[in-house]
Amino acid sequence: MSMDLNQMYAPVQVQRASPQLVAANHILALSSAELQSLINKEMAENPALEMEENQICPTCGRTLQGTVCPNCVSLSPSSQQISDRDDFIDDAALWQYQSSGGTGEDEEFDPTTHVPAQMSLAEHLTLSLQAQLPSADAQLIEYLVGNLDDDGLLRCTVDEVVGLFDVSPERVERAIVHLQAMEPIGVGARDVRECLLIQLRYVEAQGLEQAYAYEIIDRYLTQLSEHKYGQIAAQLGITSEMVHQVSEFIKRNLNPYPARGYLGTHLGDSGEHTAHVMPDVIISRRPVYGGYLYDVEVVESKRFYLHVSPSYSQLYGEVSGRHSMLTEDERRHIQQYVSRAKLFIANINQRRQTLYKITRCLVELQNEFLDQGIRHLRPLTRARVASELGMHESTVSRATAAKFVMLPNREVIPFSNFFVANLSVKDVIKDLIGHELTPLTDQELADMLCDRGIQVARRTVAKYREQLGILPSSLR
Repeated sequence: MSMDLNQMYAPVQVQRASPQLVAANHILALSSAELQSLINKEMAENPALEMEENQICPTCGRTLQGTVCPNCVSLSPSSQQISDRDDFIDDAALWQYQSSGGTGEDEEFDPTTHVPAQMSLAEHLTLSLQAQLPSADAQLIEYLVGNLDDDGLLRCTVDEVVGLFDVSPERVERAIVHLQAMEPIGVGARDVRECLLIQLRYVEAQGLEQAYAYEIIDRYLTQLSEHKYGQIAAQLGITSEMVHQVSEFIKRNLNPYPARGYLGTHLGDSGEHTAHVMPDVIISRRPVYGGYLYDVEVVESKRFYLHVSPSYSQLYGEVSGRHSMLTEDERRHIQQYVSRAKLFIANINQRRQTLYKITRCLVELQNEFLDQGIRHLRPLTRARVASELGMHESTVSRATAAKFVMLPNREVIPFSNFFVANLSVKDVIKDLIGHELTPLTDQELADMLCDRGIQVARRTVAKYREQLGILPSSLR
């Protein structure tokens, strides 16, 4: 019996991602802190790569002019009053007015005297906890905060603290509970599992939910990290796709390293956040004749500039020269590192362009939200944005994950807020209850929402009300 091997083996085309595409996607998915770490690592390893870095404002992320941020100065209350009063005042006159403290005098002005004294997040946590707990716990609090690692996880045990300070375990646990209630959400957790569970409860209270997320994080976190989706699905009696959805939810909304990029930032004396979260993108409103336009600015494009070292560029041009005195090893060294530097720069630039395009699309699709507030936030999916831009949905997900945008009102929000439709519904519910004359039942709230064109079931209203921390009508 003869066998035709040509019929058995047919060529099949298999698409594989190139190393360049993998690298570009990796850079796109990084947070600002992770990107900075990667750049520092690349700078240390590649002698052909150089960087020019600008000082940036710790509040809005824009480039400083000397020691002053023109954006924050121009948006200060005093400058706003001047702008409202005299539209014709130019920037020079405004700066002169502010430099004299608003008195019109020519006395010297030091901008740093108007900047609140700042403290590290560790100091802020310590002071805030000492204000909440008895004074006898002051040293205990300092020890706990001092044992937070760079990721914000607590690296000491309850027994260790009990033995060191001769206090009850309940007293230590109480301090830890208060620590874990602080921001960034997840700080003070004993391990990654506890950190993710704390964050999960927080995002669920904000209206973001994912079926089986709690069970998988609580019981199968190790298997999830090993991508054993089938094994988890079999034990929970669900599909592998549902487990994959949980994994994507965790990547988009949770952070196992809550203090990365936070412990080195500062908080103002008033307790308000002055640089708690550095925006990746700034959306600003620019007045034009008869209205205004929205501008989009990717912060990192102003913060640093990467380029190939001039000396390496010159040597790279000589590599192909006939009269080059370079050895073969030197040629290989120059070609390797210059090519690597160019690819790295290209991936950084592509990241910036992608962030810009996505934000510009969000501005157009969520224009009413930017104009009139959260009540006008429209239902929007990442798939819709991807379709508008001709991108893959996964690209939009990578680009917006763990990144923040500053709105024209100077509020810094996660990109994910643009894709959460129920935020506006919750705000309406909160407003209705806040202005109720008599306690409104969940059904009455659902009917009132329906009258406003918002179709929400009674049980959904009850869920949103509970997430807002509002009691039912019988207890209000």
